[in-house]
Amino acid sequence: MPRFAEAATALKELGSSLLMAKLDAERYPKAASTLGIKGFPTLLLFVNGTSQPYSGGFTSEEIVIWARKRTGSPIIRISSLTEANEFLKKHSTFVVGLFENFEGPDYEEFVKAATSDNEIQFIETSSPEIAKVLFPDARHTYPFLGLTKNEPERYSAYEDTFNVDGILQFLDNNKFPLITVLTEFNSAQVYSSTKKLQVYIFAEADDLKKLTEPLQEVARKFKLKIMLIFVDIKEDNLAKPFLTLFGLEDSEDIVVTAFDYNNSFKYLLESDPTPTKIEEFCLGLFHGTLSPFFKSQPIPDNKDASILTVVGKTFDDLVLRSPKNILLEVHTPWCITCEATTKQMEKLAKHFRGLEDLVFARIDASENEHPKLQVEEYPTLLFYTSKDKQNPIRFSSKSGSKELASLINKHLKNQDDISKDEL
Repeated sequence: MPRFAEAATALKELGSSLLMAKLDAERYPKAASTLGIKGFPTLLLFVNGTSQPYSGGFTSEEIVIWARKRTGSPIIRISSLTEANEFLKKHSTFVVGLFENFEGPDYEEFVKAATSDNEIQFIETSSPEIAKVLFPDARHTYPFLGLTKNEPERYSAYEDTFNVDGILQFLDNNKFPLITVLTEFNSAQVYSSTKKLQVYIFAEADDLKKLTEPLQEVARKFKLKIMLIFVDIKEDNLAKPFLTLFGLEDSEDIVVTAFDYNNSFKYLLESDPTPTKIEEFCLGLFHGTLSPFFKSQPIPDNKDASILTVVGKTFDDLVLRSPKNILLEVHTPWCITCEATTKQMEKLAKHFRGLEDLVFARIDASENEHPKLQVEEYPTLLFYTSKDKQNPIRFSSKSGSKELASLINKHLKNQDDISKDEL
């Protein structure tokens, strides 16, 4: 709300005719329902009675930029050094275009890019002197396009031919800092980035500051392919969802992880998180040589257990490589009906006690992962026959004990028949 109010003030000062309004959806639920509002905050832009959802960032500057672009002002023209200096006082990230006459194919592509981009303010000038103030390394030749950011790698010049796709790709490659600090405001942009390889460094704020400078060069080497992201480990809303995926939600040490969103794999740096090790980690991620991380609880003691406890680290040995038939219960702590299925498993284990080629087992899917175990609903009962461990048979968890026992007997008999045929 404060950012929205700041944006409203800024837009008014800029002479925008856009009316900013707010709706208390709790007090006026019918109005909110009519607009199809399901979450908060929701921002909608209405043009001639038709709404479109807001898709920008949540700082006041980002709201202003998005609103101006959607209401006919995608580019600010700067015509004097005074205007340029005033602009610099208010903006730290922007695109500057230098054009002689504001016309022609190159300029048309520039305008298209300015309209298509949701996040960055575009400005234009015909004066090389003004361009130099905004972008000190600007060329004197027409046309020129450069991106200015408030970070160590402050200026990036566009070197390609002017076309909208090339300009937008250039911005996507360069708009983030070399090392991005994740916040509530930029999280949406980070998660939606086209860079599908992302390395996350979780640490306390002081440790993050110490790592920033030595990792700048690492980030520069992988800038076009890998996004480096710092997360304050004390920011539970930002850090915990990621750390939980690795079973490290209570960690107070520096944690380095990576995600390849092309294949949904995740990775964990298991050595000391020095800048050298982090660079080697990035290199492995880039070349696809890292081993994916799969969460696992510690290996339990299953001595004298009627139902074996399987964890991620023992899934291969106890299930896939076992010469026996395995009935596996896949459960989670939050599953409402898992307790009833567990009681069924206990009855079955007691009923089939002494049968050497049949094993009952359980795995907590909230704490353990394995690439061969892909389950989306809980509880799930999987019967791994001794002859085919790659294609488990799914039993209905709603079946009663007698029905499950009958199914087990049926498949065990089939195994016996197969063995006789083999003889």
